[in-house]
Amino acid sequence: MLQLRPAAEASEQITREMAAGESSHPSAAAPAQTGPVLVHVVGEVAEPGVVELPAGARVAEAIEAAGGAGEHAELSGLNLARLVTDGEQILVPDAQQAEAGAVAAPGGEASPGARPPAGGPIDLNTADAAALETLPRVGPALAQRILDWRASNGGFTAVDQLMEVSGIGAKTLDGFRELVTVR
Repeated sequence: MLQLRPAAEASEQITREMAAGESSHPSAAAPAQTGPVLVHVVGEVAEPGVVELPAGARVAEAIEAAGGAGEHAELSGLNLARLVTDGEQILVPDAQQAEAGAVAAPGGEASPGARPPAGGPIDLNTADAAALETLPRVGPALAQRILDWRASNGGFTAVDQLMEVSGIGAKTLDGFRELVTVR
């Protein structure tokens, strides 16, 4: 049976940071979701499993709620500041997995072996914000700008049109070009 760790335990450190004025949560940005979120944390963590976190929690908090990073965890490929979403799975890789490109961390840097998602490349004309945020170097704000561009321009006819989206340059696009398509 799955054992959930309560949000209160998972966010104990956050509460201390907030009391000290060191919150990692921007006060100007209200989380889109209210209530607790459930996240499945696997890989190189002390206690893999489903954890319950408060809305607006970050990847770093999910890892801490799973007992912290394991001895062999390679965190450099993960965007620890990314907001988690309800129902997602976070894989904390070891060095070998990270080097092999087994993880294309949402909002993180592109790994040399970045591969298209299991279902194939993400279609820029049908993807939602959550799908776009799985791309390297794409966070919530950039995902929204992609959606806004698509809505304003009637969709994409070529992947290179992403260069017309504010915040996407050649380096960013090259980091995930193989992971997207236009159908």
